[in-house]
Amino acid sequence: MRVFDCKPLHLGNHSATSDVVGDAYEYLIKKFADATNKKAGEFYTPRSVVRLMIDMLDPKEGETIYDPACGTGGMLLAAVQHINEMHGDVKRLWGKLFGQEKNLTTSSIARMNLFLHGIEDFQIVRGDTLRNPAFFDGDRLATFDCVIANPPFSLEKWGEELWLNDPFGRNFAGLPPSSSGDFAWVQHMVKSMADVSGRMAVVLPQGALFRKGSEGSIRQKLLELDLIEAVIGLAPNLFYGTGLAACILVLRKRKPAERQYKVMIADASRLFRRGRAQNYLEPEHAQQIQGWFQNYQAVQDAVRIVSLDEIKAEDWTLNISRYVLLGKSCWNWI
Repeated sequence: MRVFDCKPLHLGNHSATSDVVGDAYEYLIKKFADATNKKAGEFYTPRSVVRLMIDMLDPKEGETIYDPACGTGGMLLAAVQHINEMHGDVKRLWGKLFGQEKNLTTSSIARMNLFLHGIEDFQIVRGDTLRNPAFFDGDRLATFDCVIANPPFSLEKWGEELWLNDPFGRNFAGLPPSSSGDFAWVQHMVKSMADVSGRMAVVLPQGALFRKGSEGSIRQKLLELDLIEAVIGLAPNLFYGTGLAACILVLRKRKPAERQYKVMIADASRLFRRGRAQNYLEPEHAQQIQGWFQNYQAVQDAVRIVSLDEIKAEDWTLNISRYVLLGKSCWNWI
C-alpha cells in the first residue's frame, strides 16, 4: 500500500493514465459483451463498425455529437479518438458530447466509460428517446453536427401512439408501424441534424431497405428529400444477439453538389473474418469500405452510384442486390 500511496495515480496527473484505465474499462465491457452475447446487443456495438461509422462522418473539433441510443458510450468515445488521431484539440469537444440511453445501468456505464477516458464534460441522460427526448433548443429538438446510433432493431411498441401528433415533428415522412421502430429512430435522427452541417450514420436491419407499407413510404420521402447519401450492406452475424445482416445508412442535410440526387449502394457482405460464435469486421475491411465512401465511385461487384431516377423506377426500394447484382452486366457504361 505504501507504494501506491506515493504514486499520483488519479487521471489528472498523467496524460497516459486515462488511456490505460479507459482502455482497460473498454476491454472489460467487451469481455462482458462476449460472455453475455445475445444480451450484449442491447448495449454494445462492435468497435470496428463504430469506427467505420465515425470515420465516414468525420467529426471535427468543436462540433457537436449526439447518440440517441448511446449504450455504453462507444460511439461518443470513438468520435473523441477520431479527432485526437486527426490531431484536433479534443478539449474543444468538452460540453459538446450528448447521449441518451433508456437502461439505467447502461447509462451509468456510459458515463463511467467517458470519464475514465479523461473526458470531463458531457451529457448522458437516462430516458426513452422516442417517447421523451432529452435535448432541446427552446421548445424544439436540439440539433447537432454529427448524429450516430445503433438503435434496437425493429423495436416493437416503441411509442407509435405518441407519434400520431408528435410535438417535435418527427413524423414528417410518415408514421412507422407499431411492429417496427426502425424509421422512428431514423426520423428522430434526421430532425436532430443541424441544418447545414448535419450528417448522420445509423445501423439498421436490411429489411428496412425494402419493406413496403408505411416504411416504404417513409423511405421514398427520405429519398425524395435527397437526404440519403449511402447504403452499405454488412456481413451477417456481426452484431451480438442477431445473425441478421445489417446495414449502415448515411444521411446528410446538405450533400456536396457532385453527390446530389445520387445514392452510393455498396455490398460489403464478403468483408468479414469468420469466428466461432460470430463474424468480425476487421480494421482492413472497414478501411476498404471507408475508401469506397470517400471515392464515391463504382467498384465492380461491390459498389454502384445510383441515381434517384433509377431508384424511383425500382419502386423506391434500396434492396442492395437489386442494384449491385444488376450492375454486373453494365460496367461498360458506369
